[in-house]
Amino acid sequence: MLLYRIVRFFLFLLPPEKVHYLTMKLLKWPLATRIFPGTVAGEKTLGKQVAGLWFPNPIGLAAGFDKNARWIPLLAQLGFGHIEIGTVTPKPQDGNPKPRLFRLPKDHALINRMGFNNDGADVIAERLSQLDRSNLKVLIGGNIGKNKVTPNEEATSDYLYCFGKLFDHVDYFVVNVSSPNTPGLRELQEKESLAQLLHAVQAANLLKPAPKPVFLKIAPDLTYEQIDEIIGIVTEVGITGIIATNTTLSRDGLKSHVEEVEKCGAGGLSGAPLSQVSQGILWYLKSKCPKDMVLISSGGLMHAHQTQKRLDAGADLVQLYTGFIYEGPLLLRRIKKLLLTGAKN
Repeated sequence: MLLYRIVRFFLFLLPPEKVHYLTMKLLKWPLATRIFPGTVAGEKTLGKQVAGLWFPNPIGLAAGFDKNARWIPLLAQLGFGHIEIGTVTPKPQDGNPKPRLFRLPKDHALINRMGFNNDGADVIAERLSQLDRSNLKVLIGGNIGKNKVTPNEEATSDYLYCFGKLFDHVDYFVVNVSSPNTPGLRELQEKESLAQLLHAVQAANLLKPAPKPVFLKIAPDLTYEQIDEIIGIVTEVGITGIIATNTTLSRDGLKSHVEEVEKCGAGGLSGAPLSQVSQGILWYLKSKCPKDMVLISSGGLMHAHQTQKRLDAGADLVQLYTGFIYEGPLLLRRIKKLLLTGAKN
């Protein structure tokens, strides 16, 4: 833990987006997974069946970290049970202008306005087709979205294109309508638009000989009335479940100086400030959703005990992102040790 704090100190002297790519290069060093092991003895008992898939453990990496499916084997070595690539759009796009990723160290938080920068569905599907999964004990999720230039009226075609391209290469899908960084995207969470989109994706899914689990990722800024509507739509359409939550537009309760926050500008906030909000939405979903609906909890998971709390509250799986950046690969090890201790008691 001390070693990672030292490494993090020097990495945080550099711009966040550059550090992201530098860190992945450093983790390719042969001794990296020995210094920062994510596996623990006895972790095979953490495996579980969810949505008809066998997850080696309940801890996943949320979308946005490996947008282009470049680092799946390396991230699998760190101990994740599933890795969600994307968000993938039909056409490649550069995303929003840089700088677009900012740290708030006092809050253990990030603000990003990346804007679905990715290589596009064709390139990513080809990359995944070349991936040797014979010894890869990790599941892959495909998080799909629309291109910035695609009007919302035509968004369904973008999602269906990505769905078709990635179908043979991922284990489950996530329909992302909750990123705050693509103009107008969150309007697709509104009742009529969302129902039309999910019906189309699920119809395409059911035409396949072996349909795959489909999840909807929602924002933390929804009202309970909006969440109720979403639960109704997800239940009616018959997709697998919900991932809660994406990043928030709120800046309430931050410890960082107002000027520092304002300097970051627009974007979604992730990390510790989101913890209570995401926990609360999970509790609400668990109380309102059908018992067979799968719930994946993401947002503000910075410590092992928080992960245990989410699973105890009814999450079938959890996903890390900002906690992984601030706490490092050893966070997975601490979570697994705590989960194993609980399993023995």
